[in-house]
Amino acid sequence: MARPELAKHAGAARLSPTAAELARARWATRALFLSLGALCGSWGAHVPSVRSHYALGEGLLSLVLLAGAVGAVSSLFFAGRVVGRWGARRAAAAAAVLLCLSLGLVLEYPGLWALLPGMVVFGASMSLFDVAINTEGSELESAGGRAVMSNLHGMFSVGGMVGAALVSALLTQGVAPRHQLWVVCAVLALASAWAARGMLAAHAGAGDGAHEGSDSTGPAHFAWPRGLLLVIGLLIFAGMTAEGVMYDWCVLYLKQDVGLSQADAALGYAAFAGAMALSRFAGDTLRERFSERALLRCGGTLAAVAMAVVLLAADARVALLGFALVGAGLAPVAPILFNAATRVPGVSRAAAIASVTSVGYSGFLVGPPLIGGIASVSSLSAALGVVVLSAGLLAVGARWVPQRAG
Repeated sequence: MARPELAKHAGAARLSPTAAELARARWATRALFLSLGALCGSWGAHVPSVRSHYALGEGLLSLVLLAGAVGAVSSLFFAGRVVGRWGARRAAAAAAVLLCLSLGLVLEYPGLWALLPGMVVFGASMSLFDVAINTEGSELESAGGRAVMSNLHGMFSVGGMVGAALVSALLTQGVAPRHQLWVVCAVLALASAWAARGMLAAHAGAGDGAHEGSDSTGPAHFAWPRGLLLVIGLLIFAGMTAEGVMYDWCVLYLKQDVGLSQADAALGYAAFAGAMALSRFAGDTLRERFSERALLRCGGTLAAVAMAVVLLAADARVALLGFALVGAGLAPVAPILFNAATRVPGVSRAAAIASVTSVGYSGFLVGPPLIGGIASVSSLSAALGVVVLSAGLLAVGARWVPQRAG
């Protein structure tokens, strides 16, 4: 039998990935971010399909979106524990398959009463998938000694652009929305399960007796946000409120208030996600040259001004350009703030990400009923002013982001 100290040393050695393992894990994680983005893009472009299929008004559509947000936030109370117990690799694979299944079913329910619990499952699986791959991304940045989070989130934005553009093309060709969703979800479920196999087998910093994939020191269970975690969480809240409103409502705005067809309106989502992707691919370089506070401040200001111009102009061409600028402005939020959360001492990476994301995803709880309520008594254009407000708060609050060491 191996001596305990030798076994412990061997375990520590296994937790130091080789260069080849890191490279493979980076590509696998990029693919998973791409997959999550494509699923979100497909969902965002099909929000009008859900409204039409179930004959929903803006108030009931807000209830559907709220159900997804409830599932997403609820999942975050145990996501850190699941990732710590199962490992990021297994948690990501399981969550991806469940997410694809729940999205494939979104147009198959007999009525609203069945759709709502289905949306809870959809939101819960999405947030677990999100925490798992962000935990992996943070570990890759730490173990590899170089910034990769903006690149990974750029792949998410590329996926969103591809998903929305694909929906637009298929709608133009007359392919039924339910058929689109099943084909896309089946392909992405298989691709995600395969890609997850390339993730790191375990994360450094696990304590004795930790399960595979435990990641960083501190408890793996949910950590209530306080201090720096709370500050970061509130900024993520502002960013996710703006981003979530764009994902869920920008296509409907272009169709309903600007007068575009659903196929053309889906291009607005693609413009938003595409510009966000380009900005994020440059984000790691920008983080090396400029302070994270300055990047968040400039990005929030750009998003607020661009969205204000879009709503005042109510023109299709202005809207497409404006949505692109909003995407570019909001791009730094998630990569910077998720990674900042993992630098808070005493909490595991998965628990820190789940903690700040629980506050951030509350933006998805507030957003749908807020937008629906304002739109019901005024107009969708007036309701989308929430994006201007959220982006402005993000710009103002950037001063409280903890600075990186060095």
